[in-house]
Amino acid sequence: MLPLLKKYTMLFRLLVLLSLALSPIVSTAQKTILHCGRFIDVKTGQLQNEMSVTVEKNKITGVIKGYATGAATDRIIDLKNRTVMPGLMDMHVHMEMETGRNRQIERFTQNPADIAYKSVGYAETTLMSGFTTVRDLGGGTAGVNISLRNAIKNNLIKGPRIYSAGKSIATTGGHADPTNGHRKDLMGDPGPEEGVVNGPEDCMKAVRQRYKDGSDLIKITASGGVLSVAKSADNPQFTEAELKAVVETAKDYGFKVAAHAHGAEAMKRAIRAGVHSIEHGTYMDDEAIALFKKHGTYLVPTIIAGKSTADSAKIAGYYPEMVTAKALVVGLSIQNTFAKAYKSGVKIAFGTDAGVFPHGKNWLEFVYMTEVGMPVMEAIQSATVNGADLLGISDMLGSIEAGKLADIIAVEGNPLVDITSMGKVKFVMKDGVVYKQE
Repeated sequence: MLPLLKKYTMLFRLLVLLSLALSPIVSTAQKTILHCGRFIDVKTGQLQNEMSVTVEKNKITGVIKGYATGAATDRIIDLKNRTVMPGLMDMHVHMEMETGRNRQIERFTQNPADIAYKSVGYAETTLMSGFTTVRDLGGGTAGVNISLRNAIKNNLIKGPRIYSAGKSIATTGGHADPTNGHRKDLMGDPGPEEGVVNGPEDCMKAVRQRYKDGSDLIKITASGGVLSVAKSADNPQFTEAELKAVVETAKDYGFKVAAHAHGAEAMKRAIRAGVHSIEHGTYMDDEAIALFKKHGTYLVPTIIAGKSTADSAKIAGYYPEMVTAKALVVGLSIQNTFAKAYKSGVKIAFGTDAGVFPHGKNWLEFVYMTEVGMPVMEAIQSATVNGADLLGISDMLGSIEAGKLADIIAVEGNPLVDITSMGKVKFVMKDGVVYKQE
């Protein structure tokens, strides 16, 4: 027994040492001081030089001109050769999945545990890319994205702060009907528990089910979509009565509502019903733009998703034939629509649809937004102050100010000069904990 006990004691010690090595960098100092060579003030839209940010526990306690010295017990982090800004926010991700040639088959071969283990890697990749807060806009019925959110919140794994919609809500045969493309005997008739609704009563029940599941917000698929195995990418798929039932019930439960919509009619119905954001917005027309502005609805453009799906559709056999046809058309339209919406004064919140393309490439959205006329500072604001406003957490996050949570990143170079700097994240702090420092 003694040799066996000794063996397991050594193994336990090894696991403890390994867990310590993989843990985020937690300081025992009384205060952490960041010396910032360049500092982006997203509230004023100004770049400042030689600033200091003080952090105590998980809160920012001060923003000071010059390089503060602090007390002997304080920890100094040298970011003098970096550009410092708030942790980035992506308002449209899917942490349970990542694009691949076998996605259709995986729906029948993967167990929830398989999906969960993969999601752990996607979450860490997202955080290390500088995105400290995300909205997960829909996963499977097994609730993996909600469990992932909880695991991150409880410091079991590394990842961004997640606001999860749980399972998206669709109509029968709609974009988020999980049985689209199945053999007839496997289709069945999913209902509100699975996120499939028909009529206002179903809509109310589905929202309440999301509350029961532990969701943070509601996501509906107001129009057809690209990656679903269904014919249309843009037809309206909810009646106005159904949309109003979703929004009104969501309000009772303190939920905001995000609406996937490619088609103009679907957008107009959703905005009139009171949704808080439209995702994609591919075929918006002038009437839809006027409604966006009238109601203050955010557009979350996901340009990179359009470009990525169009590229993947050019690879033989990557998508089912029905999906390929839609991707080649819709994917190439989103960037131009975004440019029109931005120039018309529609409010923009940064979002990518990560998972439709590989996680960690979210920063490319900044490139695509600025290519068609959005200034770099406004693009960064769309991923900070605007994201916080859309989530309703501006009092906690979105800018580097005293009293807010310490979500802070730093990039190599100056993104106001070279936007590709947004892909060179060298420092990540979330909730006062340093997860990356190069």
